[in-house]
Amino acid sequence: MNTEDVQGDEPFALMPYPPASVAHAEQGPLAGLSFAVKDLFDVAGYPTSGGNPTLLAMSGIKRTTAPTVQRLLDAGARMIGKAQTNEMAFSMSGKNAHFGTPRNGAAPQRIPGGSSSGSASAVSNGLCDFALGTDTGGSVRTPASYCGLYGLRPSHGRISLEGCQPLCASMDTCGFFAREPEVFQRVAECLLGEDSAPLTESPALSSAVLMEMLPAASRAALVPALAHIERACSGIEAFSDAWPSLEEAYWAFRYIQGREAWQAQGETILRHGLVLGPDVGARFIWGRQVSDEQLAEATAFRARFRDAVDAMLGDRVLVMPTVADIAPRLDAEDEEIETARTIAHHLLGIAVLCGLPQVNLPLAEKDGAPLGISLLAGRGRDLALVRLAARIGASVEG
Repeated sequence: MNTEDVQGDEPFALMPYPPASVAHAEQGPLAGLSFAVKDLFDVAGYPTSGGNPTLLAMSGIKRTTAPTVQRLLDAGARMIGKAQTNEMAFSMSGKNAHFGTPRNGAAPQRIPGGSSSGSASAVSNGLCDFALGTDTGGSVRTPASYCGLYGLRPSHGRISLEGCQPLCASMDTCGFFAREPEVFQRVAECLLGEDSAPLTESPALSSAVLMEMLPAASRAALVPALAHIERACSGIEAFSDAWPSLEEAYWAFRYIQGREAWQAQGETILRHGLVLGPDVGARFIWGRQVSDEQLAEATAFRARFRDAVDAMLGDRVLVMPTVADIAPRLDAEDEEIETARTIAHHLLGIAVLCGLPQVNLPLAEKDGAPLGISLLAGRGRDLALVRLAARIGASVEG
């Protein structure tokens, strides 16, 4: 699908800002590719809304461009605009109470996932070749799974977040989406640089007992994807180690994220009387109430959990579900969407708490909608992980 095809059928992926001239290099490793930027990143000539109309009014036109965006421009990529985001990046539904819901290009009757909703929508609807997003608790991986895209959450700190609105400093990461494995790898090579701890050329792949957390229909839907990966990588061994409690990990994630989110944005919310969507407002209120004791216990658990997962993972690559199911329908009740978010965070939180890179591969579907499967590796192995994902994707397409 090209841009002309969707102009008469607006996907609401991009913010309706007046177009601004954003220069890019005529040559470079990303020449010929176009991209969108999640509206958390500053771009000279544009405001930055963070998904909230009051923040948009306060923003003004930015005079500087976030270094990560500039790196893409300098590599020859052309920016088409700024993509919608869930409000203040504190939601995973893709629905924004102020600006609406971007269309899921792979499953239009279903939510796109968030908070990088517009970025995933822009790529899945063919508006651009790739898009920048952020992933704190799953905000790249979830929409990548829901919209049938390749998506990366990098090792924590691997890609610069300078010039990007924060949510949770110890968990925020800059990731991206692409439809094609070759494009996905080209963008990764531009943004990641060389790995500090490369994988072996043929790393051992292990399937996780985490598959057992999925509904039976989702497990069945992932069987062909596992078979594709096994053929491309000459086998997948069983991952038999016992996981630390994922329920405890979920609550540690919630407490740390909630407290840090309030620290990052609470003063702005109170001082300027931000009107927030009900779901986002409830999360900030909850985060404000996290006690020092809860935070200390969660932080201590995170350290233990990280050590345990590092020891289990070693030099292996873990094959695991990205989320538990396909995207809920657009008309789903809020309670259904929140339940899906909670279940997903039990899986998504592993990479978050451990600071590990994770890649979603669009290799499966259920009921006509995408269902992602992921590769997870040790810190600093991001580029090797993306190259492995691209090789698997190319073998499936071939």
